Amino acid sequence: MNTKTRNHALRITVTALFMALTIVFASFYIPVPGGHLYLCDMVISLAAILLNPFEAFAVGGIGSYLGDLIFYPAPRYVSLVTHGLQAVIISLFSHYLLKDHPKVASGIGVTLGAIIMVVGYTLGKIFVYSNFETAMVKLPFEILQGAVGAVLGFILCWRCGIRTVFNRTMNEEA
Repeated sequence: MNTKTRNHALRITVTALFMALTIVFASFYIPVPGGHLYLCDMVISLAAILLNPFEAFAVGGIGSYLGDLIFYPAPRYVSLVTHGLQAVIISLFSHYLLKDHPKVASGIGVTLGAIIMVVGYTLGKIFVYSNFETAMVKLPFEILQGAVGAVLGFILCWRCGIRTVFNRTMNEEA
């Protein structure tokens, strides 16, 4: 198997692994007033820092869509769009902005990604449930979920060495 084919197969496998992790973390939740608090944003943030925008969309958008389809189908399209956009923005910032300062770029990306997630789900809940009040009750927990996911994803990537292992595995410079 040549290097290009190996790298392509490895990228597909890693993307699928992150999609599976997104689905798993979408199945566990902490009950809060007005709904649930999920940790899938942590996986989405981590994957989006590491992967290109297309792969990041697959993890965030399609992975979340599948998780919702399995566990709670009502907001699946909200998840597809919101988490997909969240992942693409994080990936774009992490790979194309401030190339000399990748941690800062990733920090900006996960911050904007968290904001996209909060706004997207708040608007999505208004649409899905036709109820502004339900969305407002859940808003503080959406903010908490976005912040926790962004911070944990960033820490896993940069402080726990996952980016270094990922780059070494992909035969890129660490």
